[in-house]
Amino acid sequence: MELEKRVKDIEDRNKRVELDKSWETSWTRRICIMLLTYIIVVIYQLLIREYDNILLTSLVPVIGFTLSTLSLKLVRKFWEKKKK
Repeated sequence: MELEKRVKDIEDRNKRVELDKSWETSWTRRICIMLLTYIIVVIYQLLIREYDNILLTSLVPVIGFTLSTLSLKLVRKFWEKKKK
């Protein structure tokens, strides 16, 4: 009985870990972060009264974030190969 419970606990944990990993790499998460970043930068620029091309200049941090998430996959793969 104890062994069955332990196996069930491990299986439940594995499902949670798989779901967490799936969320971390999902485009839904990235798009949400991109939108929130964009909104925050626009609000910041309004607060500091920087009105020149506010919508365009607010894209810079969003694009930077997106590129960093894409490039980090490559860095991670390289790191994992070196780690093995």
